[in-house]
Amino acid sequence: MRRSTAALLLAVGALAGCATEQAPPPVVLPGAPGDQPRVVASAAPERSTPVDVEAEYVRMMIAHHQQAVEMTALSPERAQNPKVRALSDRIGGAQVPEIGAMRGWLATRGLPESEAHGGHGGHGGHGGHDHASMPGMAAPEQLEQLGNSRGADFDRLFLQLMIAHHEGALTMATDVLANGLDEQTHAMAQDVLVTQQDEIDTMRALQAEVG
Repeated sequence: MRRSTAALLLAVGALAGCATEQAPPPVVLPGAPGDQPRVVASAAPERSTPVDVEAEYVRMMIAHHQQAVEMTALSPERAQNPKVRALSDRIGGAQVPEIGAMRGWLATRGLPESEAHGGHGGHGGHGGHDHASMPGMAAPEQLEQLGNSRGADFDRLFLQLMIAHHEGALTMATDVLANGLDEQTHAMAQDVLVTQQDEIDTMRALQAEVG
């Protein structure tokens, strides 16, 4: 699936080079397991303040990634299946530097990580967003249950929660690709689509293995 996605991305890039400069780039969406990726048109550049949508996405995705890192940090002492531990290490190892890149995106634009109007107490300064408003975020009680799990029970719950978490990230990335204009943000979102869809496929296969 990675090869077909990469090939399609290259093809889209070549076609984009032949298009007019005013045309917004297309969005490549990974398909379901066994399906080919599909290309959809992105939103026309009509907004006068393109950074608004992108900043919202970046702030939310920082919080989203931080929860994934929190979940993966539980695996070394709790996971039973070595493949679950390895995948958890891979996810955490990738998302920590991605958080740094997103914070850098905000910093270079003089934007705070927390929204200036944030009066949303109790959310750890993650952009002032309620975790429940972000797709795929685990609820506090689910995180507590995960932390209290061990062995095969942990493996099953970790895969269940992380698949939902990744699917939420795909929803957010697809939305910013359709409505945002910033090329760097588009590149980050495309990476989320490709990488996390691949990890979802791996986790679904692991679900069948751990039972």
